[in-house]
Amino acid sequence: MSGGTLIVGASQAGLQLAVSLRQLGDTEPITLVGEEIHPPYQRPPLSKEFLTGQTDLESLALRTPSYYTDAGIDLVPGERVTEVNLSPSGRPGSGSAKTPSGRVFAFDRLALTVGAGPRRLAVPGAELDGIRYLRDRDDAAHLRQRLTTASRVVVVGGGFIGLEAAAVARGFGKDVTVVEAADRLISRAVAPVVSEFYRRAHVRRGTRVSLSAAVAGFDGERGRVTGVRLADGTRLPADLVLIGVGVLPRTELAEHLGLECDRGIVVDAGARTSDPHVVAAGDCTVQPHPMTGLGRVRLESVQNAVAQATTAAATLLGTPAPQRAVPWFWSYQGDLKLQIAGLSGGYDQHVMRGDPDSERFSVLYYRQDELLAIDAVNSPADYMAVRKALTQGTTVPASVAGDSGTPLKALLTTGRAVVPSS
Repeated sequence: MSGGTLIVGASQAGLQLAVSLRQLGDTEPITLVGEEIHPPYQRPPLSKEFLTGQTDLESLALRTPSYYTDAGIDLVPGERVTEVNLSPSGRPGSGSAKTPSGRVFAFDRLALTVGAGPRRLAVPGAELDGIRYLRDRDDAAHLRQRLTTASRVVVVGGGFIGLEAAAVARGFGKDVTVVEAADRLISRAVAPVVSEFYRRAHVRRGTRVSLSAAVAGFDGERGRVTGVRLADGTRLPADLVLIGVGVLPRTELAEHLGLECDRGIVVDAGARTSDPHVVAAGDCTVQPHPMTGLGRVRLESVQNAVAQATTAAATLLGTPAPQRAVPWFWSYQGDLKLQIAGLSGGYDQHVMRGDPDSERFSVLYYRQDELLAIDAVNSPADYMAVRKALTQGTTVPASVAGDSGTPLKALLTTGRAVVPSS
């Protein structure tokens, strides 16, 4: 097959890019190549509904098998693109890609939606059986199986994935310890008051939480993990260890092409790489702040993958890009539902709304009186009100935001708010 668009990475972003090309009227061939043998699927439920047994792997598929044929999308699973070359002559952005199996894909347009891989711990014993990561469908299936027989679970990493999995394990009655190297949980995403709430909430449910705790290595017998050794000499018994210490964007192909990379593939607001004829989208990218256009941020979310891929498709076709939506995220940790709208980075003030002890509250973030974001715990109405405010350019004055007796939507006013750039 030759010509058309080659999308490397059958991720949520990759599939969305293909879908958007068709929705925008593109009739050229589309090839979607993915390293996994599975068709594109939802990843967020892997650490939540799938681990608990509320859903199965088949229900995670993003499209039915017939969709790809009907839409004229050539889905190629189980092939890893290891080499991409742009044509030195001819149409800009055209070239060919190769896989270790010998397959060659010629293209006129190239999109990289290669995602990110788990950051791995390089410590003694890291290769022992019973030490797992959770990034893809096969990881989740193995972890769910191990949870049925494990009794003592140690989760290394107090981010969203780690805490979600810890909540599932504790819900199954396992002995669970969370080990976090930083001095608070989910420190990159929320304010200290929210971090402390989650620490207390998990402890109330029977999970032990160790902060400022570095892993020095793992102990094992007969090739299986039996414990986690911390830098301070503490040993935590374990027959199952989940490591969730972040991800690393996959930039190898971009670097091979000479594209600019900086903690990810650098793209502009139109999803163009440093070669304007090549686009990239999803977890592999760093981009201008989607609401201010300033600086560079890397966003790991379904919302960003979908929005950025939609923009990338428009860029490839030379059509106007849709206005970027307000970033939003979610994390379900047992019965604790955290919803985030906006980006709180750089805040200089936060306002608490409600009582954390009730496990139903919100935190609104401001910078120089501008509303930036909200963290809403079991408070969907507050979340929706702030998401609406950020979308429409209205705001909730910090002076009244803490009035939990008044619905937040009733406090919306025109004024200073961070507005998404078009």
